[in-house]
Amino acid sequence: MSDYLVRATAGGGQILAIVARTTELVEEARTLHATSPTATAALGRALTGAILMAATLKDGQSVTLHVRGDGPLGGIVAVAVPGKVKGYVGEPETVLPLRSDGKLDVGGAVGRGTLDVVKDLGLKEPYRGSVPLVSGEIGEDLAYYFTVSEQKPSAVGLGVLVEPDGKVRGAGGYLLQLLPGAEEEIITVLEKNIAAVGPVSTPFSQGKTPEDILFLLLKDFDLKIHESRPLSYGCDCSRERLKDILLALGKEELQKLLEEQGGAEARCAFCSRVYRFTGEEVAGLLARVAAQERDG
Repeated sequence: MSDYLVRATAGGGQILAIVARTTELVEEARTLHATSPTATAALGRALTGAILMAATLKDGQSVTLHVRGDGPLGGIVAVAVPGKVKGYVGEPETVLPLRSDGKLDVGGAVGRGTLDVVKDLGLKEPYRGSVPLVSGEIGEDLAYYFTVSEQKPSAVGLGVLVEPDGKVRGAGGYLLQLLPGAEEEIITVLEKNIAAVGPVSTPFSQGKTPEDILFLLLKDFDLKIHESRPLSYGCDCSRERLKDILLALGKEELQKLLEEQGGAEARCAFCSRVYRFTGEEVAGLLARVAAQERDG
C-alpha cells in the first residue's frame, strides 16, 4: 500500500476529518537522516502533522512546523505542501530509555519549548502562530495550537510504530475539527470513537487503510469523502538554492572557506544531498557579495 490521505466531512458538515497513511515517507525520512527510533518517531509525527495541515491548503500554499524544544532532540522542522512533505531533526541519533509503559519517549526527547507554525498562503506576509508545547508528543501540541491559535476545536492523532531493527512498521495520523456551529453532543461521540481507535500507528501497522480508520473515527455519523490524494517525501533543493545559502553567509565567511578549504561543501538539511562548489565558484560568489556591498 502506498501513502495517501482522505479528506471528508461528516455530521451534516459539522466535522472536518483528514486521515493520512505516511508509513513509506516516514521510512524514507528515517533512511535519509539515519535517525534513531526515538528521533524517527518524533520526526515522523511532525511530518504527518504537517501533511495533515497542508491538506487544508490550496495548491501553491505551504505550511512549516518548527518544534523548538529544550530536549536532546534539538528541535524538529517539517515543511509541507498539499501531497508532499520534507523535514529534519536537530540531533537524529538521540537515544533515550523507553517510558514506563514501554513506548518511545518522544516527549522527553523534545522537552519544553514552543511550537511555531508558518503558513504561506500567497499573501504579502505569511501567517505566523506560536504556542507553548503542552507535552512534546507533537499530536497534543498541534491540537492545542489549533484550539488556541486558530480557534478551531480539534483532535489530532499522530503515530509511528518502529520495529526493533529501527524500520518503520506503520505511521499515520488524523485531524478532526469541529466546524462553526457544531453541536456539543458531537464531541461526546467523537471522544468515544477516538478512544476505540487507540494509538493510530497500530491500525496502520496492521494494514488498515485511511478509509478504514476514517469510518471508525466517524462511526454513527453520515460521511462524505471529498478527496483522496497520494503522499510522498519530496525535497526541492538545487545547486542554485544552496548557492543562495552560501551567499547569505557573507563576505568574511566565504573568504574563510576559500582560504581554508579552497572551495565549499553544502549539505541540504532536508534530504542530506551534498553539493560541492569549487574554489572558482566560491570566488565568484565572493565577488557578487562584494559588488552588492559596493553598490549599496
